[in-house]
Order: sequence, then C-alpha cells, then structure tokens
Amino acid sequence: MAAWDPSVYRRNAAYVPELGRPLLDLLAPRPGELVLDLGCGDGGLSIELAAGGAQVIGIDASPAMVAAARARGVTACVADARTLPFDAAFDAVLSNAVLHWIREADDVLVSVRRVLRPGGRFVGEFGGHGNVAAIVTALTAVLARRGIDAAAVNPWFCPTPDDYAARLERAGFRVREIALIPRPTPLPTGMRGWLETFAGRFFDALPPADRAKTMDETIALLRPALCDAHGRWTADYVRLRFAAVLDA
Repeated sequence: MAAWDPSVYRRNAAYVPELGRPLLDLLAPRPGELVLDLGCGDGGLSIELAAGGAQVIGIDASPAMVAAARARGVTACVADARTLPFDAAFDAVLSNAVLHWIREADDVLVSVRRVLRPGGRFVGEFGGHGNVAAIVTALTAVLARRGIDAAAVNPWFCPTPDDYAARLERAGFRVREIALIPRPTPLPTGMRGWLETFAGRFFDALPPADRAKTMDETIALLRPALCDAHGRWTADYVRLRFAAVLDA
C-alpha cells in the first residue's frame, strides 16, 4: 500500500471522491443504517453518507488519512481491509477507489462478509481490467530498460467483471450488478502529479538517482496518447462498479 499524504492527495487527486458519488445512489443508504466506509481516505464520502442520515464508521490503512478524516468529524480508525475488526455489525459496506490496491481480494471479501449483517449490501468501485493500461505499458517499458520486471512491483489488482463476480459469489454474495466503466479522467496536476501520487512502487524499485529521469521518460512516452495539444493530461481509467447482497 502506498504511503499517503492527505494534502498531496487533495491537490493531485481530489477528483477521486467526487467521481465516487454515484456509489451513494447505488448504495441507497437509509436513515439510521450503520455503514462502513472501507478505505475512507480523508472522509469525503463518509461525510456525504452521514449527511443523508446514515451512521458511518470509516476505516483506512493510512494513519495520516484517518487523522484527516477525524479532523473533518468522521468516526474513523486505522484497520486492514483483509482483517476488519468487527463482526456482523453493519447494514452496508461502501468502498471507493481502494480495492485495486489489495491483491488479496478473496481475503477482503471474507472480511467484508464477516462484518455485514444478513441481507447487508456491499457496493464499490475500483480499477477494473484495462485500468491505466497505457500508463502501465509505459512504466513497463522504462523499467525494462533498467532490467526491472514491472509486473513484480505492480501493486494493482484490476479484475474483469467475470473474475470479480465469481469471487463475490464464492464469498457468499449475490451479485446485483457489475460492469466495467471506461472513464478517461482529467488530471489537475498532469501526469507527473499522478505518477508521484499513485505510482511510487514502480519508482521505488530504482536507485534514487535514477528516479527523476525514469519519470521523465515515462511522461515522454505517454504524451502522444494522454496529453492534448493544450497540455492537458488524461488518465485512461477503467472502473469496475458492483453492487452485491449478502443473502440472509
């Protein structure tokens, strides 16, 4: 998991919680329901859930993000999504832009099943098959020039709908809907800001003296595909959105 700085995240990736708002409609929380925001970050979606009348607890693996969420009034704690510290406590679990960071997907699903009450809902969105494919291809090329296998350091799990639906069903969920959503996403601080925020694992594999040059090479490779004539960058996001129910 990346080490997150809340101020850097807000500057480079404030669009992440904004683009997650459709999940609130998909979840359709009812007043008084207890909802777990899995990977709450600095609490943006937790606040919106609470404004609709839900009781919300946020968890995140990053102490800095949890502190930022608490500073905004969110009830939040540091926890690992693979070993959530609750049992049959929640009416629903919401997760936005988190699950692609956890390769042990089946462990997460078992953990989510355990914290939900019978009939509980699990709604989420994360990077699906083909997510940032151009970016990964460029990173693979520049690392290969330096004798590094990018697949060995790639932190992301980006499944197909069929793959993830099967995992949900094995964990005891009934899938209500699941689909890939192509979402080219404008980057407010360009590709450099995106790489610095999200792709640190690739560059950490390099000697410190080589990281800046490698990032420059990556950006140069991506410019023809992801940067327009006005210098505006777009990330080639593909999201996997799903809604599932834990049968009673």
